[in-house]
Amino acid sequence: MIHHRTVIALGLAQLISWGTAYYLIGNFGTALAERNGWDSAIVYGGFSLALLVMGICSSTCGRLIDQYGGRPVLLAGSVLNALGCLILAFGDQVVVHFLGWIILGFAMRATLYDAAFATLARIGGPNAGRAMGQITLFGGLASTVFWPLGHMIESQFDLTIALISYAGFALLTIPLHLLVPAAAPEHQDSTEHTGQPINQFNQPDGNRRFSDHQHLCGILYAVIVTILNVVNAAMSAHMIPILIGIGLGTVVAIETASLRGIGQSLARAAEVLFGKRLAPTKLTVMATALLPLSFLFALIGDPYIWAVMTFTFVYGAANGVLTITRGTLPLMIFGNRGYGKQVGQLLVPGFFLSAIAPSLYDQLITRFGPQSAIWASSGLLLIGFISAIILYRVLTPNHMTKPLAEQS
Repeated sequence: MIHHRTVIALGLAQLISWGTAYYLIGNFGTALAERNGWDSAIVYGGFSLALLVMGICSSTCGRLIDQYGGRPVLLAGSVLNALGCLILAFGDQVVVHFLGWIILGFAMRATLYDAAFATLARIGGPNAGRAMGQITLFGGLASTVFWPLGHMIESQFDLTIALISYAGFALLTIPLHLLVPAAAPEHQDSTEHTGQPINQFNQPDGNRRFSDHQHLCGILYAVIVTILNVVNAAMSAHMIPILIGIGLGTVVAIETASLRGIGQSLARAAEVLFGKRLAPTKLTVMATALLPLSFLFALIGDPYIWAVMTFTFVYGAANGVLTITRGTLPLMIFGNRGYGKQVGQLLVPGFFLSAIAPSLYDQLITRFGPQSAIWASSGLLLIGFISAIILYRVLTPNHMTKPLAEQS
């Protein structure tokens, strides 16, 4: 059983880690370029480099959590997060700037949801699904808290002070991560009469020779997560500039973009409270159906502010649900033994492709305007929706569609 103290500590750490690392570029990307006299491609290239590093170390990070537990990995990530922010604060040379983002890449892989999910799977086994949903309630508010907070600090002082403050916030996650239990014997899956751990395909979890259905499901899961990673990376870097580009003022754009976090947390709260009746596969289909539609609201743009607010809120809500199923779907497909390594391998394409997303979107917006980024996102997310339907159809005939907590 996962103690509620662990869930709260990990949740608060997720809020801070997402806000100070992943969402940093959305707040300070333009300011970094202006301060150092650089082209925006350099700054967004740094963020892309961080995402590339996340892909390179993804499997290793998952394997370390499987072997030693999540606490040492999370603690290392906290220190690296603070160090990366400090380097960006004082790095006025391109090489130093890229070094800061490389360090933040290691930090993000070691502290964000995927590391936290693997930690919870290590602690709670097949019953970790509920805790995964609970910690995302905190993390979903990261942009809502840190975009306005970062803008306020920068406005009152300057960019350097804002980034130093972010480093201080990152260090606050150290005592939170210390509350995560130390490594214990790896949790076993539910057992049948054989006494062997099983996954949702009723195969011994100790047998690493997965069936064709499991391989197919793993590929579909990777496709969905890759598309979500690409769009999320692009939107984290460009959502505020896109909203400004379609006619919103800077302050209004920041406030409107912050609705993304509110939508995420409200949707996750609804999933935690009422999601027991729906399997992760069904939730994935429903959420991926909403995503491409949400971007079409953004095309209405200014002066219909309600449409843009609908876009950011619905986008956040759907993405919030998918963050949870991102953690629970692999438990359904593969079981919990070796969860960190297996998911780490499936996430690699998503990290690599999302690494180039901010730079590609920057070029797309520069050449064709902010609407082109909206159309591109909607098209990619439509592919994700189709993949989710196929995943649902492949999984459903092979096992019960009750939610994870009821299956264990």
